Amino acid sequence: MARLDRRNHTRYCWHRQFPGLSLLQADFTAHDYPAHAHDAFVIAVTEQGGARIRSRRIEEAVGPATLFVSNPAEPQSATMGDSPHWRYRALYLTRQATDVVARDLGWRDVPCFTRNMLGDRDLIAGFAQLHHALVDGADSLREHELLIAVFAELFRRHGSGGGRLEPAPRDRTRADKVIEVMRSRYRESLRLDELAAVAGLTSFQLLGLFRRTVGLTPHAYLIKTRLAVACRYLRRGYPLAESALAAGFCDQSALTRHFKRWYGITPLQFAEAARSARPRRPDGRR
Repeated sequence: MARLDRRNHTRYCWHRQFPGLSLLQADFTAHDYPAHAHDAFVIAVTEQGGARIRSRRIEEAVGPATLFVSNPAEPQSATMGDSPHWRYRALYLTRQATDVVARDLGWRDVPCFTRNMLGDRDLIAGFAQLHHALVDGADSLREHELLIAVFAELFRRHGSGGGRLEPAPRDRTRADKVIEVMRSRYRESLRLDELAAVAGLTSFQLLGLFRRTVGLTPHAYLIKTRLAVACRYLRRGYPLAESALAAGFCDQSALTRHFKRWYGITPLQFAEAARSARPRRPDGRR
């Protein structure tokens, strides 16, 4: 269970100039992230303290001397353990944002990363400087120049065109059948045996299938799907309670609990950031 107290502080916002790019500032004295995945590249710089992050079945320490990089849909979890403090800045780039970065760099596509922890002091300083500039929003030209320069170095030094083992085709086909059901019926109370039957497996075999192909349990993947739906509703300005029910959560408190555990911010913070990022109409209203 996540450990939270009133001394935790987070700030989250979408960047207006770069669609698909969002920024997080987190200052935790007690918080654990359960196994989860983001539909975005994640780059994080730790400013103080640290935690232990588990990804690809490897648990590693993250701190001021390490840059954390995660590919989209890559499962991960984190625990502060005995660490009394964890302050960090993170950038999240959806496909929309990475397409812009790749275009500006002249790359055909964005590379993937075969390691999560990079002990690259130059890049740590570069991404910290970039995050500060993007949050300040004082000079759009400088922000864009920093963005392109630091990502060019990240891709050049640590990017890879391959190196990730793809699951067996039969496994992927079976998993896709179950995922299709979960994405179309996310509002329902799905049972494990029901999902296993879709793939022609036992419940135990289904758990192994998801571990091999997705890296999350079926329940965690269902929560991921519901949170993605809730985010879409919140971006459109729907109330929290309505967004929660539309996404398949039993109530607003359930949405808030899972949102906070997975993303480190509340759905209200997300909604406020989405509202502030919307372009103004000619009459000045959003």
